[in-house]
Amino acid sequence: MSILLTVILTVQMLSALGMIGLILLQHGKGADMGAAFGSGSSGSLFGASGSANFLSRTTAVLAAVFFVCTLALAYFGNLRPQTSGSVLEGAAAPAPVDASPASQIPGTSTPASSAPVTPATVNTVPAPVAPVSAPSQIPSK
Repeated sequence: MSILLTVILTVQMLSALGMIGLILLQHGKGADMGAAFGSGSSGSLFGASGSANFLSRTTAVLAAVFFVCTLALAYFGNLRPQTSGSVLEGAAAPAPVDASPASQIPGTSTPASSAPVTPATVNTVPAPVAPVSAPSQIPSK
């Protein structure tokens, strides 16, 4: 299955690059007006009007290939094994929760002994002090 997805993705990328190149090679609608008054070359590799037909048909074919590859990738990407039951049944069991107060404080580790935790053994972080606003700190206009 993985090789098939790789092949489809490769074909999609090549068709996308081919479409980009062919679209950039095509003439705009204003180019036909200039060719009608003699500024365009009538003799080309594909004939007088063959290049527009060839490039537009090739772009259409590559667009169809790109569309089919996109649908195939979407189909294969949504294939899931059919399971019965809930999604939560396959979830991992939660880790055991330590109910000691020291484990709930970030940045502290639980004591190695099983002695009760007292406020003297818990490392607390002092609360930040808010700066006092003084008249010199207030900007004047």
